[in-house]
Amino acid sequence: MPETSPSKSELAENLARAHFQSGRFAVALRLLDDALAAEPQRAQAWNHRGMVLAALRRFEEAAASFGRALDLEPGFAGARHNRAQTLMLAHRYEDAACDYETLLSLDPHVPFARGSLIRAKLQTCDWRGLKEEWERALADMRAGRPAVPPMVATAMCEEPEDQLLASRILTQTRFPLAPPLWTGERYRHGRIRVAYLSADFQAHATATLMAGVFEAHDRSRFDTFAISYGRDDGSPMRRRLESAFTEFLQAGDRSDADIAALLRAKEIDIAVDLKGFTDQSRPPIMARRPAPQQVNFLGFPATMGAPYMDYIVADAVIVPPADDAHYSEKIVRLPFSYQPNDRTRVLAATPSRAEAGLPERGFVFCCFNNVYKIAPAMFDIWMRLLSEVEASVLWLVEDNPAASRNLKREAMARGVAPERLVFAAPAPVERHLARQHLADLFLDTLPYNAHTTASDALWVGLPLVTCTGRTFPSRVAASLLTAMGLPELIASSLAGYEELALALARDPERLAAIKAKLLTAREESPLFDAGGFARHLESAYTAMWERQQRGKPPVSFSVTA
Repeated sequence: MPETSPSKSELAENLARAHFQSGRFAVALRLLDDALAAEPQRAQAWNHRGMVLAALRRFEEAAASFGRALDLEPGFAGARHNRAQTLMLAHRYEDAACDYETLLSLDPHVPFARGSLIRAKLQTCDWRGLKEEWERALADMRAGRPAVPPMVATAMCEEPEDQLLASRILTQTRFPLAPPLWTGERYRHGRIRVAYLSADFQAHATATLMAGVFEAHDRSRFDTFAISYGRDDGSPMRRRLESAFTEFLQAGDRSDADIAALLRAKEIDIAVDLKGFTDQSRPPIMARRPAPQQVNFLGFPATMGAPYMDYIVADAVIVPPADDAHYSEKIVRLPFSYQPNDRTRVLAATPSRAEAGLPERGFVFCCFNNVYKIAPAMFDIWMRLLSEVEASVLWLVEDNPAASRNLKREAMARGVAPERLVFAAPAPVERHLARQHLADLFLDTLPYNAHTTASDALWVGLPLVTCTGRTFPSRVAASLLTAMGLPELIASSLAGYEELALALARDPERLAAIKAKLLTAREESPLFDAGGFARHLESAYTAMWERQQRGKPPVSFSVTA
């Protein structure tokens, strides 16, 4: 029998898929809408429409499209997985967890679904069954199966070799090495060309940390390029960044292949990925090897496990020399700390305790980390501290209603009245920084420390107690405190962490002395010297470039102060 010719709707859908894969999302959406107007019963077309809307970051509409596909085909696993991922991006974590659980009940080995379920539970602080889920996911990952996304590994893994494994599995599964665009040529420019790739050239934590460094680059020696594939949020930070580079290129509507080709055409010497595997990252750009040297820096606090990433920027605290083998990249150790900072931060007026929702009296413990970093073992310690320090409260961020509800339940289960947990509503950064003056002590998390949140606290003079682990994300706060000359706030065990926090809460004179030392160190410490950081980073770039010019492979090295 002759084959049936595809309908106009099928042809439109196929064409839409091609446009979607090339990054032409608006065209793909128009074609799919036309196809569905003619044949609204096509579940696959509704699924593709959801994928396009998700790429356009229209998450609620995307979830609705995936829902239409599931209405037509309830067993459509791909649509359910896509909806779960989209609900995560829409911050509808409980709904996402339901979809992941349904998906895993049908097939327990859907790639990365179990790890994503864990992330949804972490985002709502729903720890019921978490230990068992994690043990199963970790066993799957150690067996080589794609079970744990790297961002979940940063929050859950306690060993650096597990983080490397999580990244390698994702790279091999989703982002393998592509035919290289750069094939060994040696560029001859008057200045070294450095391109920074990110979706976060806007009012974002990465921009807050890096803005002063971008501005401080030596333009007599470096041409700097911003490759922005995120949105223009119209913020003062965006306008500041647009003038900080030799060229600021908005590339959000370009495909990965097009951006990689742009880097090659610009003859970029060093491409710096500021996203890694975080939200809106685009690893396929680097997988095409568009530049001679490719660097993993700042946005993703772990190895990328990718053969096309040459270096990771760190320091001696974050990656001790004995841990080099757990990184696929060569280690560039900067002096002081790997994290840049900026002294030009603006603070609003400090609110009253009542305005901040705090009681008029009593010791204020706080943790302004993202709630998914809160581990049950840390929460156990925090509740014991509240029990030991009379009239104290724990001040946390209000991330989502489910997380606040679950944390209150967990407090009650540990014998602590839920009203002793105070939740800070979202606020502009200048107001958020100012209200931290009302806190007495920042309690860090483990195995995923405070990062930008830690430097925020230190900048306003808020002491932070941390405990170091063995992984990159578990050593960042220690790196910052070391750079500030405050090693006495670093504990090497959870028992020591709890003992230190309790001792400081019971000794106001000791705590006041540390605050005074912190405020002095803020003005003198290299941690907040963006210009000095830029010089050290440029020394690293120069060393990378010189080795490449001599035909030498990447090698780990340290930059001297």
